[in-house]
Amino acid sequence: MKTLIVVSHPEINNSQTEEFLQQAAKPMEDVTWHHVESLEKIDVDAEHKLLKQADRIIFQFPLYWYSAPAGLKHWIDTVMGRNFVYGDEQYNLEDKEFGLVVTTGMPLKDFQVGGTEGMSLDQIMTPYRAFAKRAKMIIMPIFTVAQFWYQTEPQQMKLLIDYQRYINQKYPDSLNNRQDWFEHELTKFVSRLSDEDERNANLVLETFREQIEDLDQLNDTLKMIKKGEDDNLE
Repeated sequence: MKTLIVVSHPEINNSQTEEFLQQAAKPMEDVTWHHVESLEKIDVDAEHKLLKQADRIIFQFPLYWYSAPAGLKHWIDTVMGRNFVYGDEQYNLEDKEFGLVVTTGMPLKDFQVGGTEGMSLDQIMTPYRAFAKRAKMIIMPIFTVAQFWYQTEPQQMKLLIDYQRYINQKYPDSLNNRQDWFEHELTKFVSRLSDEDERNANLVLETFREQIEDLDQLNDTLKMIKKGEDDNLE
C-alpha cells in the first residue's frame, strides 16, 4: 500500500511535533512525505500523478482557527479541480482512503460538548470530510496529536506507534489488522539485527505469534458459544 502524506505547516522547521512525526514516517514502507509550503511551484500534473499513485491520502496540519493553514487551502484550490475530483463522472480519487492528522496545542477535552470549544474535531473538520465524500473516498477516523510538548516519553512512544499504524496499517483498525501490522513490523525489525541479537529477537517474535494463535483459538471458541446461544433462542 502506498501512502501520501500531504503536510501543511508554514514554519515546519520550528515545529517539534512535525519533526517527530516526520522521523516516525521515515522508516515506513511506501510512504511519501509531501510538504506543500516547500514547493517552489505547484505542478498540477505532478501532484495529480502523486495522488493517483497513492492508496491512502492523508492531510496533516496544525489547527489554525478551526481549519488548516493557508498553504493547504491554496494547494487544494490549485490541485483539486472539479474535472479531476468528479467531473464527467470521472472520480480519480474513488476508493482511496482519506485520513486527517490534526495537531493542536489545546487538550482534547476542550473539543467536546461542555468544553472550551463546544464542538468536536469531527464537526470542525466537516469541510475536509465533505470533500472526501464528494470524491467517493473511504473516510478514516481523525488522528489527533494534542499538546505534544507536554507528553511524557512513554506517551510519545505510544504516539509514534499509533501514528505509524495510521500511516500504513490496513483499514479498518481491527484486532486482526493490528496483529498483522505488528507481526510485519517486528519481522522487519528482527531482519536488521546482528546474528546474536536476531536469535533473541526471534524468541520474542515467536512468542508474539503464539499469543496470536491463542487469541484466534479463543475467538473461535467464543463464536461457537455465541452460535450455540443463538440456536437455543430460535
